[in-house]
Amino acid sequence: MAIRFHALPTFLRAPLALAAGATLAATAGPVLAQDSTQTVTVTGNAAGTRSQVAGFGDVPLMRSPFAATTLTSAQLQDAGVKGLADITRLDASVGDAYNAEGYWSLFTIRGFVIDPRYNYRRDGLPISAETALALDNKQAVEVLHGTSGIQAGTSAPGGVVNLVVKRPAGRIRAASLDWSEPGSVRAAADIGDSSAGVGWRINAAAEHLDPVVRSSRGERHLLAAAVEWQLGAGTRLEAEVEHSRQSQPSQPGFSLLGTDLPDVHRIDPRLSLNNQPWSLPVVFGGNTGSLRLTQQLTGDWQLVAHGGRQRLRTDDRVAFPYGCGAEGRYDRYCSDGSFDYYDYRSDNEQRDTDVLDLRARGSLATGALTHHLEAGVQRTRFDARLQPRVDDGTVVGTGTIDGASRIATLPALGTVANTDRTERSTQWHLHDRIEFGSSWGLWGGLRHTLLQRASLRTDGTAATSYEQSFSAPWLALSHQLDREHLLYASWGQGVESDVTPNRSNYTNAGQPLPALKSRQVELGIKRGGEQVDWSVDVFDIRRPVSADLCDDNGNCTRAIDGRAVHRGVEAALGWRRGAWSLRGSAQALRARREDSANPAVDGRQPTNVPARTLKTQVIYQVPGLPDLALLTLLSHEGPRKVLEDNSVAIPSWTRVDIGARYVQRAGNSTLVWRAGLDNAADRRAWRESPFEFGHVYLYPLAPRTWHASLSAEF
Repeated sequence: MAIRFHALPTFLRAPLALAAGATLAATAGPVLAQDSTQTVTVTGNAAGTRSQVAGFGDVPLMRSPFAATTLTSAQLQDAGVKGLADITRLDASVGDAYNAEGYWSLFTIRGFVIDPRYNYRRDGLPISAETALALDNKQAVEVLHGTSGIQAGTSAPGGVVNLVVKRPAGRIRAASLDWSEPGSVRAAADIGDSSAGVGWRINAAAEHLDPVVRSSRGERHLLAAAVEWQLGAGTRLEAEVEHSRQSQPSQPGFSLLGTDLPDVHRIDPRLSLNNQPWSLPVVFGGNTGSLRLTQQLTGDWQLVAHGGRQRLRTDDRVAFPYGCGAEGRYDRYCSDGSFDYYDYRSDNEQRDTDVLDLRARGSLATGALTHHLEAGVQRTRFDARLQPRVDDGTVVGTGTIDGASRIATLPALGTVANTDRTERSTQWHLHDRIEFGSSWGLWGGLRHTLLQRASLRTDGTAATSYEQSFSAPWLALSHQLDREHLLYASWGQGVESDVTPNRSNYTNAGQPLPALKSRQVELGIKRGGEQVDWSVDVFDIRRPVSADLCDDNGNCTRAIDGRAVHRGVEAALGWRRGAWSLRGSAQALRARREDSANPAVDGRQPTNVPARTLKTQVIYQVPGLPDLALLTLLSHEGPRKVLEDNSVAIPSWTRVDIGARYVQRAGNSTLVWRAGLDNAADRRAWRESPFEFGHVYLYPLAPRTWHASLSAEF
């Protein structure tokens, strides 16, 4: 497998900004092994677990008025997680939202699809997730549940995903080899050291991709480096850079057959409808890096500057099944199982993000009150520059859901314009955690955003440009009932910004809508102990919905059309006794569209959002063989609606994964052998039903799949 490492950007010119020191409260997380040259221990979101993304200082998750999950790299390894999309198996609040093999990952959190442009962070700094995000050099994945206005400014409600980069951590010598059925093979190395105030760490990985979905072979690689300098007693400088590339055909979904839901038992889950002889792979290339300077001041006060750059290049190509012209239906396939094929090619897409974040944080006392403060400013610049794409609306042929149709010759196709986007934002933020009495805490935050956005089609038409400013407040009250129990209540706002397309059939073409402010109320209680930890929270999220209101003549107005209301209960339990360990999370969600002018959606459940979800992980340390552990993961999801009018739904499903881990020690070396069987019962079911691009898609559960790995520390 040839690996070519392209020139990396000059990250020393990156702006400086602060790492978001932050903490979240755990609502779910697996009890899985943590690799160590010492002991393999069972961990979850225990009382000491911390997280970066919330922005309220170095407070353990179980003592913070937030709901969140932290998944370490060792936990992901134990669960056989191969990519970011697989974390949906480990947190009941996180769901699939068009997770296709070979494409970028899309999630729902608390029933809302989080935006890949605004709801993702890397070490606390904003990034675009419209790419394949590699996990090889990530220490953990953090998921914040709930509105994210004070963390992200403009973002979809539901939550934030933060990737924590591996940093220097003393002497590290580790390597791993992974295999998954039928023929994916990955090799990775992780080495590092620290001496004389300088630390370094290098991660490298290369993988031949041959997943269970046929016609999806590809390759990927990653090279990453991190360096840390202790410049003085109170000054630390950190730099890191990452280069990654993935080339792999993507997987289109199945769909309704006319008015009928296809029988999943008659569908081959290994089949990809992107199996034409002229299909091309999706190629994701990315260079990302950051520079962080931390200066210790008097007392516990710090100044932190943290800057980051992300340069993404994408070739997005697929033989795309879409609609049924023969029956005049363009949101599903034909009744006989056929569909229209399109040749979609959008090459050389460029998405660039630059961010500079400056913060000061520390504590001060005012009378009987102690304030833990953080204040700062963040400047973000994002540019998307695309090329005209090959997809002029010409149907290139007819396919069938058995995958047997072949289109040998493509007709001559023209190009159509893409849309370039430009965005600048400046955000001021202030967080204050006030301690009063012996057990009370008052938490407050405010983020004010100045936003400039513009778009222009690549043919120079349909220009839009606007500016907005808005504030997102957040407030919480916490009470430590005793050493282990925390009770809290919180209220906060999130903000989204939308503009009407600049097209002649819109009455308000090119005009921005008022800022779409969502709000969340949450009540929770947590227990963090050595043997048992648990949490329960209830939440209510209300989000305005913008929609195109059109008449019979095709004249439209984009306006706020009611709201989405998501009310739910989340619960998590961690239990450890003797040889047994258990970690489970559950969510019951009532999601509805309210006050819509469209009777087909008013009062209805949104598509692709289950009303109940359960994720459980169990570990059994075999008596007499303390280095051998048996693992079981169970996932259950309730029915999902397929159409907006709720007339069709896919049934609930349950999947069981099993695995084993054996730790072998020899002198100063440790070998960790892992083997697993995903979907052990070979359950057939429709996994998700996203309504994307104006079309219904259906994705089946992956069939029974073996995987194995060997990790070595020496």
